[in-house]
Amino acid sequence: SLMPSATESPVPAGSSNGARWRDRFERWNRKLHFYSGLFLIFFVWLFAFTGLLLNHPKWTFHEHWTNRHETNYERVIKSPATDATGDLAQAQDIMRQLGIEGDILWTSTRTDTSQFDFQVRRPGHFLFIKADWARGNATVRQADVNLWGVMKFLHTFTGNVADDPRNSRDWALTYVWAYSMDAVAAGLIFMVLSSVYMWLQLPQKRLPGAIALGLGSLSCGLFCVGLRWLF
Repeated sequence: SLMPSATESPVPAGSSNGARWRDRFERWNRKLHFYSGLFLIFFVWLFAFTGLLLNHPKWTFHEHWTNRHETNYERVIKSPATDATGDLAQAQDIMRQLGIEGDILWTSTRTDTSQFDFQVRRPGHFLFIKADWARGNATVRQADVNLWGVMKFLHTFTGNVADDPRNSRDWALTYVWAYSMDAVAAGLIFMVLSSVYMWLQLPQKRLPGAIALGLGSLSCGLFCVGLRWLF
């Protein structure tokens, strides 16, 4: 017969239903904790490492914008399609004509209906587009950054801009990335809760665990709440 794995514990014969359910719960909790950690490891490293880089902008080895590569070009464009009503539809029509994909960023309010300026962002690429309906062309300035730039961009990339309802997600991959980050956040919450449960099942570890939990709570509380009272 097969032996139980390292993450499983045998259920004694004659155990009550409550004991069996508790044993199953503990077994699945350990399994999910183990595999969730393996799945999330590189996501956590990505955010931890890029957070460190963003916190130390004077470290020059990861400078990406200064070392960016820029390309400028001009293309002929047609007037927007008759069904392209509104700025978003017109911007998407221009992008389709130029063969560009990405998340649209509005940076200015249109004052001239014949001029249309907007930006398109995607990991590693920033495009600044100026369309002129009267001349029938669009000028594009494309800035490409290195891998450091891609990683730092992903750290803050949500497709939304606070206090600006015009800048919302309008690219399918933006939704995919945003929902992936929701899944990462939910996974980390689960791992924390499963860790607390496993800690409570080990009486010999409760005191040092309580000390670590207390210090962590105190440190976090200092920044979240205490600074309001101290400064």
